[in-house]
Amino acid sequence: MKKYNIAVIGYGNVANAHIAAINATALAQVTTICSSRAHDPAALSARHGCTLEVVADLATVLARKDIHAVSICSYPYQHADHVVAAARAGKHVIVEKPIALSWGDVHRAAEAVDTAGVRGCVCFEARFSSQMLATKALLDSGLLGSIHYGEVDYFHGIGPWSRQFRWNPRTHGGGSSLLSAGCHALDALLLCMGGEVESVTSHATRSQSELFAPYEYPTTSVTLLKFKDGRIGKVASVIDCLQPYYFHTHLVGSEGSLLDDRFHSQRIAGLNRHQWSKLSMKLLGSGDVLDHPYQAQFEAFFAAISRGEDMPLTSLREAARSHRVIFAADLSAGQGRSVRVEEIA
Repeated sequence: MKKYNIAVIGYGNVANAHIAAINATALAQVTTICSSRAHDPAALSARHGCTLEVVADLATVLARKDIHAVSICSYPYQHADHVVAAARAGKHVIVEKPIALSWGDVHRAAEAVDTAGVRGCVCFEARFSSQMLATKALLDSGLLGSIHYGEVDYFHGIGPWSRQFRWNPRTHGGGSSLLSAGCHALDALLLCMGGEVESVTSHATRSQSELFAPYEYPTTSVTLLKFKDGRIGKVASVIDCLQPYYFHTHLVGSEGSLLDDRFHSQRIAGLNRHQWSKLSMKLLGSGDVLDHPYQAQFEAFFAAISRGEDMPLTSLREAARSHRVIFAADLSAGQGRSVRVEEIA
């Protein structure tokens, strides 16, 4: 018997991925879908291979004692309100990125979770990917020495062929290139480099292709990060590209470098410095939510809940730190100046 019953709030493409991943964990199962749209419970149950009920009213769902946690898959502009309502009802919270479309709402959501004493998990699931787990292990081994420069870039064309294109181009839908998708790259860079970001300088532009004309905000941005200890980083977020998905990672250290799934280290005797050595890892290679490593993340979340601990790697507070840098970057691009992260207060 699984321990935790989960209600999914909002039923769209990402909800399908969440349901499959949650049901695949050892500790949790989805029992309820909360959606303002009408759905046939029997059809959804058959589709997902479990018994599901559909409830339209969120308050009714949150009042139920047999629901232990919620997975928030609603529109981004609804996330903060749904996190606050769930936390106040005593439910643990999984929330899709972004937490919210403003720093004030991110802070409000994080405060609600802290005040209620529940656990929160934000879907920065790239931290649980083979690529990031292997990259972080290599960094922790010391084979690259001290990292002084890093770049992680997100290339994923989100055009009319994408399901989220129905709402993502609107400012109150996607928010910005970084918020809507490139946040995974910025969060991964912060994971790899550690430390605190002092300031950011960001510039944004957009494709001239008619395919991306519906976007209300610039669809390509490049952000330079200056860390408080003097190190520097770079993140490109390009959601108007016409190319295969690419999650580019390049880290440069005092003893070696990593480039995607290749590395070189001065600390391994006999390596040819003119050739890269190959790491056996699965690269992040798709923007399709069904290919995301949700199961590993959710498994860690429910295990942490059962131990009475915070979520490792992607707690609400940890994810909020990444969001703060994102909002600083968007402010920089909008105002054409460098922005100190402390300005986002």
